[in-house]
Amino acid sequence: MQKLINIVALLSGLTSLGLIGGSAYVLLQKDAIIEGVKEQTLGEVKTILPGLVKELLPPIPKPPALPKMTGGAIPLP
Repeated sequence: MQKLINIVALLSGLTSLGLIGGSAYVLLQKDAIIEGVKEQTLGEVKTILPGLVKELLPPIPKPPALPKMTGGAIPLP
């Protein structure tokens, strides 16, 4: 029974050390991690966005034909 308790205690200690080490790594490298994620995100957005905008925007309608004659806005009798 003592061996089982020792194994559980050892695993608990290793888990705690792993969590502390991982947290320290993230704390020390957080700026580099954030910059890496920013660069990846901007790279993806730059490749996806132009096609997405072109796909979602409706086609631009052609302007109406211009009148053949000009004159007053209200025709006189």
